[in-house]
Amino acid sequence: MRKRRKILTVSTAVVAAATLPLLISPVVSAAAREDDDDSSRIARLYAPPPDRDSYRQVARLAWRGDFRDSAGLLAMVRTPQAVWYGDETPEQIERLVRRTTRSADVRGKLPVLALYNIPGRDCGSYSSGGADGLAAYEAWIDAVAEGIGGRKVLIVLEPDSLALLPSDCADESNTDQTAVEEQPAEEQLAGEQQTAVEQQPAAEAPPTDLPPLPDPGASTAPPAASDAQGTGQDAAQSPDAQSPDPRLPASESPAPKPAEAQEPSGLLPSASQSPAPEPSAEQPSTLPELPPLPTPDPMTPGPMTPDPMTPDLEDVGDLDTPVVEDQETAARYSEINYAVDALTALGNTSVYLDAGHAGWHSVRSIVPRLIKAGIDRATGFALNVSHYQTDPDSAWYGRLISSCLAYADEGGDPEDCADQSWSRRHARRWLHAHVPDDPGRMKHFVTDTSRNGQGPWTPRAATHQHNDVQSWCNPPARGLGRRPTTRTGDALLDAALWVKTPGESDGRCLRGTDGPLDPVRGSVNPDAGEWFPEQALELVRYAEPSVKVFRRFPGR
Repeated sequence: MRKRRKILTVSTAVVAAATLPLLISPVVSAAAREDDDDSSRIARLYAPPPDRDSYRQVARLAWRGDFRDSAGLLAMVRTPQAVWYGDETPEQIERLVRRTTRSADVRGKLPVLALYNIPGRDCGSYSSGGADGLAAYEAWIDAVAEGIGGRKVLIVLEPDSLALLPSDCADESNTDQTAVEEQPAEEQLAGEQQTAVEQQPAAEAPPTDLPPLPDPGASTAPPAASDAQGTGQDAAQSPDAQSPDPRLPASESPAPKPAEAQEPSGLLPSASQSPAPEPSAEQPSTLPELPPLPTPDPMTPGPMTPDPMTPDLEDVGDLDTPVVEDQETAARYSEINYAVDALTALGNTSVYLDAGHAGWHSVRSIVPRLIKAGIDRATGFALNVSHYQTDPDSAWYGRLISSCLAYADEGGDPEDCADQSWSRRHARRWLHAHVPDDPGRMKHFVTDTSRNGQGPWTPRAATHQHNDVQSWCNPPARGLGRRPTTRTGDALLDAALWVKTPGESDGRCLRGTDGPLDPVRGSVNPDAGEWFPEQALELVRYAEPSVKVFRRFPGR
């Protein structure tokens, strides 16, 4: 009997292992198809070898007969995404970068490298580390450049390095406020009374039964532009035949939109500080003069939970409070400037600087930082890295930043720029008056869509009783976003990328508690950068657009 069971077990494993490639080959092709279509004439993105732990999870799911989840997960890890580097020695990083770029070059693909080794990284939090000073960092960057050589590479340079300066780290403890703290006083009181009466659960866990994967015939295409709930880039950036003006985002169409889509709720000031921009004379506009716009906009935005970005990065910062620049912050700018010069000198390297995300810094706060970091010599900037902001929000924020950079380049003061807290009506008027007609004269940007399919996570105020929401840290029930592509439909958006590796943990996520449990998930999260099986499966099941598991053949 025992021998029979052993034979049956081995046979099942063999059948699963043999069947899995047949099941996942259409999945892999479906996942890569968006990158291999007409956009391949621009760039075909490189998919690095998946994490070994991800393959172990795929195999476990297949062996127990869960082929749909197994195939969906494998499609996720085989999708083009960034390769992260940090903490290696110069000798190691040169060898690793050369191996990756050569592999991509042989396949005719464009690799995306996320360089993450800035001194004082992550304010000493979950992803603390980095090079030991300016000299060590310069040697590390030189080794990266040596490994790249003349090959074509796209680099996301030091996520969080500008949105979270060393001068911001002092107020890190005041980063996030809970949803309860952001409610009006009477609502907080009511919530406290309810808490006193009702016993609250110890953890806000995601649904135990995840929704089933979508129908086999479901399309992987991003939601149509008419879909008000869609978060795909196409919904925000498809070309508008009625509005050919390149200065406006493709998402702006004459059709009426819901009020919430036109008037963003704005930002809740956090504890971060931004350097005061240098005063400069505003150049006269060649366009007709418009009545002066109110500053700030009379439509005062409501509060928004400040969602910091990662990997494992924390959001600290007051949107418009001047900062007294310290020695470490001055060194940070020197480090980024050195990296920009060393990497762009290679000729075939596109370099994008960190600009946080739409729910973090104001446009007028982040633009002076980009200018000091050498954005004029870089290709552009990167948004939403390791975060969850929707594609329309990122596209609008990116357009405002790009417009403000162009305005400042002509002598304007970034303090006068349109901000994401302005009403869309007033912001569009400012864009018409100050933005160049040619998008080629403006800085471009890339966005991270690896985990923004369901948008940002907001905890329920009635059940979240912790001091630090950490809404960026392994939030439950998030999903994959738009598949990586260089065909975006937006003249300023160079690519939608999977920069953060989907399935890797953001950190332990203690949320102001003593731990070790994550009070939201009710479990101990893996350390930053380690594979998180539960979250990986959530990303597949909650993906928007959904993951297409099986291909429907013609005539069937």
